[in-house]
Amino acid sequence: MKIVFMGTPDFAVASLDALVQANFDVVAVITAPDKPAGRGQKMNESAVKKYAIEKNIPVLQPEKLKNPEFLEQLKAYQADLQVVVAFRMLPEVVWNMPPKGTINLHGSLLPQYRGAAPINHAIINGEKESGVTTFFLTHEIDTGAIIQSASTPISDEETAGDLHDKLMHIGAELLVKTVTAIEKGDYTEQPQPQNDVLKHAPKIFKDDCKINWNNSSQQIFNLIRGLSPYPTAFTLLNDKTLKIFKAELEDKEPAIVAGGFLTDGKTYLKFATKDGFIKLLDIQYEGKKRMAIEDFLRGMRL
Repeated sequence: MKIVFMGTPDFAVASLDALVQANFDVVAVITAPDKPAGRGQKMNESAVKKYAIEKNIPVLQPEKLKNPEFLEQLKAYQADLQVVVAFRMLPEVVWNMPPKGTINLHGSLLPQYRGAAPINHAIINGEKESGVTTFFLTHEIDTGAIIQSASTPISDEETAGDLHDKLMHIGAELLVKTVTAIEKGDYTEQPQPQNDVLKHAPKIFKDDCKINWNNSSQQIFNLIRGLSPYPTAFTLLNDKTLKIFKAELEDKEPAIVAGGFLTDGKTYLKFATKDGFIKLLDIQYEGKKRMAIEDFLRGMRL
């Protein structure tokens, strides 16, 4: 069975590697075009491209997925199945091309958390469980028939980064299982339920990352975890951005207004919420590198 793989970031590399290690015939990889990055604006290759080159797998990097030249190249690979992990939306002319269809690995237990940022939103909403789902692509985003899924608990301290890494490996295993089932024709398609009360996972913008200290400590703590390490929750301190990567809850009735802070200037900096405190542990102040709170306080007078 010939497979074309589509993906871009590290999350997708684990799945691609799992397919290669399982001896599936990955005939080509489709990934994002190289982009200039960093101060020198050097052209940066995607993680998937770097892996594919290392394994001598042909790489296509179309700017536009409806480009006739790209479509001809894709068709020439005569893939039986296309596999999508952390890529962009595909037009029907692409996902409808292979005889066995196009499957996607999504970082949530569908139908919950359809959208661009399922891992972040699960933690922001205080979920105790997450997972991955394989499904067939169709017209509406993340709504196709489910093939298989796998779940994992979310611990109270877990960040989006922690869950990302966990799901990356669980997802790679599930994908191999799914592709094996498709190759054998040994699977059933389960339509996604339409009557559930759905939680969504839209793309996260900068405004979504700003902390509202009038919220509860638990809500703020979940937001910090759900946006760490990227795109990162932030607040303003002396009119400068203070990013917060790690914090802890302090269940003590605040005697100061929400958004006010207390510090001993050496070991702690904590902000008042509507019902307690958030104690900062790992931060990055505008213009400085990421550091532990003690290091920050040592060089800063508040």
